[in-house]
Amino acid sequence: MEFADKTLQCSDCGAEFIFTAEEQKFYEAKGYTNEPKRCPACREARRVGRNSFDGYRPRRQMYPAICAECGKECEVPFEPREGRPVYCSECYNKNRLSNRA
Repeated sequence: MEFADKTLQCSDCGAEFIFTAEEQKFYEAKGYTNEPKRCPACREARRVGRNSFDGYRPRRQMYPAICAECGKECEVPFEPREGRPVYCSECYNKNRLSNRA
């Protein structure tokens, strides 16, 4: 099949971009049937956003706590309850590894 460069319009920013013949060959080799909807800049921004807490996922709420083992101040991703020990990441990992042996 013969491929030729195509001009497409980005669905996010509206800018025109070139879907090159080489990219089309790549898409066909991967079995992709749809043309890209986003320009390379918007595709990259979306990819980076998926992998960061500032992107598409909300930032996890952290709660202040005092480690039950070493007494160090730390933050944990759950609300500590009275009567339940909370460990900093160092003590937690140390206890977890020692319990495996």
